[in-house]
Amino acid sequence: MSDISKSQEYMSFRSTIPQRKVVVDDDNTKEWTLYEAGPKTVKSPLVCFPPASGTADVYFRQILGLSALGYRVIAVEYPMYWTMKEFVEGFRKLMDHLGLDKVHIFGSSLGGFLAQKFAEYTARSPRVGSLILCNSFYDTSIFQQTNSAPTFWMMPAVVLKKMVMGSFQKSEMESNIADSIDFMVERLDSMSQQALASRLTLNCMNCYVEPQKLRDVDVTLMDVFDDCALSINVREEMCKCYPDAKRAHLKTGGNFPYLSRSMEVNVFLQIHLRKYDRGSLRARELTEEEMSILTDSDAGTDDS
Repeated sequence: MSDISKSQEYMSFRSTIPQRKVVVDDDNTKEWTLYEAGPKTVKSPLVCFPPASGTADVYFRQILGLSALGYRVIAVEYPMYWTMKEFVEGFRKLMDHLGLDKVHIFGSSLGGFLAQKFAEYTARSPRVGSLILCNSFYDTSIFQQTNSAPTFWMMPAVVLKKMVMGSFQKSEMESNIADSIDFMVERLDSMSQQALASRLTLNCMNCYVEPQKLRDVDVTLMDVFDDCALSINVREEMCKCYPDAKRAHLKTGGNFPYLSRSMEVNVFLQIHLRKYDRGSLRARELTEEEMSILTDSDAGTDDS
């Protein structure tokens, strides 16, 4: 077991936050896995989409840290969807099942790509309040696997896992980044061949985001300055796609900063979501004191 898996923090998470399985498709084998914490009265929660190698519990530090501050956080794990249309329709059904009209999505790598595609899919009748994209991309061609993606379903699990692990850094690194990789390798090992193949198919099929359809979506781009699976060119292209996006830079963090730099990531998430405290898209329940301060502030603005 990795050090993170053995940590008191992770064991506390698993003992206090129940894992839920939800089926929203006609196919009963397509199960969404969810971990959720925070007040159910919040109708626009933060939903976390994991990378291709990750399960829903990779965001346990966001769930614990942010829910303690009043945020409603839902980390999801995708069923075996093989096309983008299946995925976006499946997530829309999940939102309907949970009674959610709009959500804020925090997605990492593949999770960030899927978040953009869902925002694009629902652009005419928006279901996305905002996006926080961590070490993500907008065009799958960067992986140079579009031709082989249709064959992933029949490749052995060991081959698929090697494809994913090839992007993990093997040089000397800080202990917390090494720990995050060990934890993610465990998550990767826990996946079935079909689950991993479906993730990699979505990750590498010929597909791209049309950023002009997301021009009205509030976006924060979160990335690291040290080594990660995405090149500097890919990160620069993301900035060109979203010229008005806010930037959240982490000096270090590797591929999985939500694990290795969770406190900094959580601060950036709070900064991003804070602007929604006053309206219907708020992601947290305000305390009486905070409500009073906002009310007084609004009254002062009206007086002026």
